[in-house]
Amino acid sequence: MPSRPPRNSVFSAAFVRTPDGWKGAEVDLSEAEIVDDLGDAVQEHLGLNGDELALLCVEVEDEWFAIVRYQGDLEPRTFLSDAHAGLSDGLGELFTELAGVAVDKDTPDLGVRPAGDFELLDDLGLSSDELVELSMEEGALPGDTLSVIAERLVFADELDRLR
Repeated sequence: MPSRPPRNSVFSAAFVRTPDGWKGAEVDLSEAEIVDDLGDAVQEHLGLNGDELALLCVEVEDEWFAIVRYQGDLEPRTFLSDAHAGLSDGLGELFTELAGVAVDKDTPDLGVRPAGDFELLDDLGLSSDELVELSMEEGALPGDTLSVIAERLVFADELDRLR
């Protein structure tokens, strides 16, 4: 699948949990063409080499956000704030694929519909109910929602540093 430029601005950063807390790095996903490219970018930017827990956080201005959890050799776990992200651009298509969402372009837009693994942050202190509630909060922008999530998971300072 060829990479297409996004219509909106994109911010993406990855965070790795260390004994000293979370460390983050901005991640360039502009060259991502297949879902494996996303994990490769996280590994490269964070210098991962083992079973570290890493989170990739992506926000597409005013549209949607995604969180992907990587841990060692386990399959990535993905939460997508809106299943319709795949209709917006090539990056959205990658995240809908990673989240296991089949986007039907003929189905009318029924509003925001979260998709993917709702429980990927449960063991880190954010329940699936809270994650869904935050992602569906009326009037909240994706960046604001990611900031709240980062605050709850105690990497808000790193996220703010990278923005």
